[in-house]
Amino acid sequence: MPRPRYGCAMSVTSNAFGPLLREWRQRRRISQLDLALGGNISTRHLSFLETGRSRPSRDMVLNLAEQLEVPLRERNVLLSAAGFAPVFGERRLDDPALTKARQAVELVIQGHAPWPALAVDRHWNQVAANAAIAGLLTGVDPALLRPPVNVMRVALHPAGLAPRIVNLPEWRHHLLERLHRQVETSGDPVLVALLDEVRGYPVPYAPRPARPVRDYAGMVLPFELATEAGVLAFFSTITVFGTPVDVTLSELALECFYPADAATAEILQRAAKARGGAA
Repeated sequence: MPRPRYGCAMSVTSNAFGPLLREWRQRRRISQLDLALGGNISTRHLSFLETGRSRPSRDMVLNLAEQLEVPLRERNVLLSAAGFAPVFGERRLDDPALTKARQAVELVIQGHAPWPALAVDRHWNQVAANAAIAGLLTGVDPALLRPPVNVMRVALHPAGLAPRIVNLPEWRHHLLERLHRQVETSGDPVLVALLDEVRGYPVPYAPRPARPVRDYAGMVLPFELATEAGVLAFFSTITVFGTPVDVTLSELALECFYPADAATAEILQRAAKARGGAA
């Protein structure tokens, strides 16, 4: 069976908009009729746009991209393909213009202590983390912790956290599904390569510590990590910026971990006190 094709490999030229639009529509598994209805245009006009017989206005490009939930980075690509200048800026996170956003990220992450929290970019590279995250990385190969630290590699590499993840089969499946959904949503070739890489990691064998059966009422899949202090169990929430118009902010995700049981909370609080941090 041929592998599915991800990404927008074709060159961006003035007549590339139609094929790119069709590729995004097909990736989203939306019919021409449904997209036309959502975009308030005729199916005939949409067909002409996809075949290059009609040239879209800038507003039409943005309208259809919104209907297809195309990421901001790729909306710029669609605009360029239609002959228009990109409208969504892309700044480095340390750009002075993003000072307030950066402060908000730090406020959430540091304020989440003593529970672990971190922020990652679109390729799962860590851009911020609190001290509780560092406390979980004991024993990880230093090569995996050289910047940029890729959180997906740290979690699933045999020299990373994988040997200490108590429920590794379930957690590995969860992370691979998240990454696969991102690939399908964004078509990012870097994420395609990352998915292929981590999916190919051998699953390490390590004796699992005895632990009581934990009941999470079927509501969450916990992240369970063996440490010298005992097995820590977490559930997490993911936060993104609302209505961003900057590419960098649109691709930033904050993940905050919470204790899934009283024992985990107690261990983390003791560790924070030993560091002189928040209790």
